[in-house]
Amino acid sequence: MDKEPVIMHKHLAAGRWAEMSLCCQLANIGSEVSRAIKWREKGKHDISRRAFFRALELADLTLACLKEGAKLKEIARMREVMVDFFYGDNKFGSSEQLWLNYFNQFAYLCRKRRGQ
Repeated sequence: MDKEPVIMHKHLAAGRWAEMSLCCQLANIGSEVSRAIKWREKGKHDISRRAFFRALELADLTLACLKEGAKLKEIARMREVMVDFFYGDNKFGSSEQLWLNYFNQFAYLCRKRRGQ
C-alpha cells in the first residue's frame, strides 16, 4: 500500500501559497533549490535531497494555482528540468549556476516589490 505524501509546507498548502505572487512563489522555490545545490556541493546528499523535495512540493503548489497558459507550461517545464538536473541524466544541460541565475531574478524582483 502506498503511503500518503508528507506535506512539508502545511501552512502554504492550506492556502497561503495561492495568495503569493508568482514571482514570490518562484523566489521561494529558488531558495530551496539554492539550498539543495549548496548541500550537494558540501557532500551532504541527504540534506540536499530534502531541500530538493521541498522545492518540488512548492513547484507543485504553484502548478496547482495555475489554470492554463504559458505560465503553467513554463512552471511544468521548469519542474521537469529540475528533476532531470538533480536526479536524471541532465539531458537539458543545466548547471548549478544556471539555476541560481534563473531563480535569483525572481528573488530580486520579489524583494524590490516589497521595498527591501
